[in-house]
Amino acid sequence: MAHPSAGLTARQNMILEELNNCADEISGQQLHRTLLEGSINMGLTTVYRHLRTLQQKGLVRCRNLPTGEALYSPVSRDHHHLTCVDCGQTFVLKTCPIKNLELSKEQSKGFEMLFHTLEFFGLCKNCNQQ
Repeated sequence: MAHPSAGLTARQNMILEELNNCADEISGQQLHRTLLEGSINMGLTTVYRHLRTLQQKGLVRCRNLPTGEALYSPVSRDHHHLTCVDCGQTFVLKTCPIKNLELSKEQSKGFEMLFHTLEFFGLCKNCNQQ
C-alpha cells in the first residue's frame, strides 16, 4: 500500500502536517492563520481547496457544527462528538461506537469506504436543566 502522503503536492503535505500537529479539530480560517504565522504564504481560498482535495483522497475529515462552521482533522484521528444544539459545546467520545461495523456488499453497492463521521446532537446537561 502506498504511503498516505504519496501523490500530494508540497502545499497539501504542509496542510496535512499542520492538521496532524493540532491537538484538536481546526477551522480552515484557523489553519490559514497558523500557516501564515509559520511563514507559509498561502491564501485562504487555496487552503480550502487543498482541504477539499485531502478530503477527497480520504486523508482529512470535515465536521460541520450547528453554527455552520466547518472543522477539519486528519482521518487517522478517529474522534466522534456529542454536540449541544443550544450552546454549541462539543464533547469528544472516548471510543468510536461503530468502529467494527462493516457494511455488506449489498449495502455498500461497491462503494469504497475511505472514512466515516459520526455525530450526535442534543442538549448538554446545563442547557437541558434550563
